[in-house]
Amino acid sequence: MLYFTRWKALTIILTALIVCLFAVPNFFNQERVKTWPAWAQRHIVLGLDLQGGSYLLLEVDSNYVKKEKLDQVRDEVRRVLRDAKIGYTGLSARADAVEVRVKESDQQAALTKLRELSQPLGGLLGSSGQRSLEVSDAGGGLFRLTVPQAAITERIRQTIEQSIQIVERRINELGTVEPLIQRQGTDRILVQVPGLQDPTDLKRILGQTAKMEFRMVDPSVSPDQVQSGRGVPADSEVLMSEQSPKVPYVIKRQVLVSGGDLTDAQPGFDQRTNEPIVNFKFNSSGSRKFAQATSENVGQPFAIVLDNKVISAPVIREPITGGQGQISGSFTVQAANELALLMRAGALPAPLTVIEERTVGPGLGQDSIEKGKLAAYVGSIMVVVFMLLTYRLFGVIANVAVAINIAMIFGVLSLLNATLTLPGIAGIVLTVGIAVDSNVLIYERIREELRGGRNAISAIDAGFRRALATILDSNITTFIAAAVLFYIGTGPVRGFAVTLGIGIITTVFTAFTVTSLIVAGWVRWKRPKTVPI
Repeated sequence: MLYFTRWKALTIILTALIVCLFAVPNFFNQERVKTWPAWAQRHIVLGLDLQGGSYLLLEVDSNYVKKEKLDQVRDEVRRVLRDAKIGYTGLSARADAVEVRVKESDQQAALTKLRELSQPLGGLLGSSGQRSLEVSDAGGGLFRLTVPQAAITERIRQTIEQSIQIVERRINELGTVEPLIQRQGTDRILVQVPGLQDPTDLKRILGQTAKMEFRMVDPSVSPDQVQSGRGVPADSEVLMSEQSPKVPYVIKRQVLVSGGDLTDAQPGFDQRTNEPIVNFKFNSSGSRKFAQATSENVGQPFAIVLDNKVISAPVIREPITGGQGQISGSFTVQAANELALLMRAGALPAPLTVIEERTVGPGLGQDSIEKGKLAAYVGSIMVVVFMLLTYRLFGVIANVAVAINIAMIFGVLSLLNATLTLPGIAGIVLTVGIAVDSNVLIYERIREELRGGRNAISAIDAGFRRALATILDSNITTFIAAAVLFYIGTGPVRGFAVTLGIGIITTVFTAFTVTSLIVAGWVRWKRPKTVPI
């Protein structure tokens, strides 16, 4: 354990030095750090409890997800039966199932086609035989397609994953720094934005689904005729305008182009009226569909629908083949900016509801920082003094190794752009104790070897070698506990687990490379006959 080749020693020193250097940006003003190369700008981000900010807990509307799933199944049933030229009646979605009735001569063909819609669920559920639909014959030509709870749960999981990505894009568009966005439970999303003291704009941006659709206005019936009692065609619906006073529109259900085909949206001003507008661009698929729709409907009005509200309904004067256009609708500058932001970030797959909201002031965070610093200083000083009084020169070596260990922890956290919270500081303080404990085990083992009659150099070598198994056992079990906390826990618990886990890795590294390298250098230099321990 005390023999190091030149390359091995150089590798250990360079590894410790490079990792420690990543902690340097944390000690400089961030304005200065921004002038450094990109790779050198990584730093630790203070969490919500240290610098203040906004905390939001969002919940996905599971009933909406279930309804969307049933509507999708109903549309697929309609498509499959029409493609197979099978006549049907009474197609409807009820509770957790879709029902359809076909005539007796087509029942077997219909059952075969409908069963094709049922697919195995992915992941672990698929291996247990779970399927996306349960198709049953209720008799009399009535078929029932039931969506099992496992399929709903899987759909909610997918919705949460999509929502997290879109929420992150929307928050980043607001210009906030280092937000924390993560899943919590089965249907919730935790959003923490350090430094944001007023979450009003954030809630408004996150509260909109922003489901953008381009549809045609139904010319066969006017809103006045609908209000006077005339029925709405089956393939159309009545939607209200977004601006006040509310104006009804009869809009066809068929979506010509969806918001998913948008590639960019920017606010601007109309050169003729100087009113705020939103300029948008489609991808190649959206451009093709939009060009075809406008070419086939020249002279007809079409509607731009956002979250089932008509924000504009212009008349198509000529085919729009360039893949871009503009939306006007008596916007304010702020409304145009927000609409462009939502269009760029994409639509949420389901509405999100704020069920918990907290705002932490910077004063409370500063108080936490000061108390955290005090606890860290007092704890570290007591450890340093104890090691010096107990192990003398070897105590100095242990304290140097612990200092390098802490610097490496901050270096790794900076490299990961990790968020440091108050529990994270607690994890670092705990790591100091764990690091010292590793050195204590080594030194006490050296004492035992000396009492057993070994000479100084042999006792030191045996002490490091025989303490290895004990230190690895204790640190591996602690690391497993940290991994479980990280996997199961949320928020502050995960922050504690991250710093503790990183600290355990750096502790093992410093105890068996840095400490032993320093001791080996001292042994080679002094050739001691006794050990000052």
